[in-house]
Amino acid sequence: MLWLLGFVLLLIALLIPILAIVLDSPVARNLIRGPDPRLIEEITRRLQTLEDDVSNLEHSVETLREETQFVQRLLEKPDGPDSPRQISPPES
Repeated sequence: MLWLLGFVLLLIALLIPILAIVLDSPVARNLIRGPDPRLIEEITRRLQTLEDDVSNLEHSVETLREETQFVQRLLEKPDGPDSPRQISPPES
């Protein structure tokens, strides 16, 4: 029983400096202090920029998809209703 008490005291004695080191670390300080409002504003601004860029890319991809489908229809059926009419050369 006495050895158990000695073990607990030794464990506590070793945990005190470890706890002090961990609590004094920059990570622990940032967790205690909380997030920086300027950092949150910067992240929000960057996220909005990314969302706008993704929206523009989606629009561009949709436009390219429609153009590709149009060209594919022209290649499959060159005499279809969407095909451009060829102008015959004038007779001389």
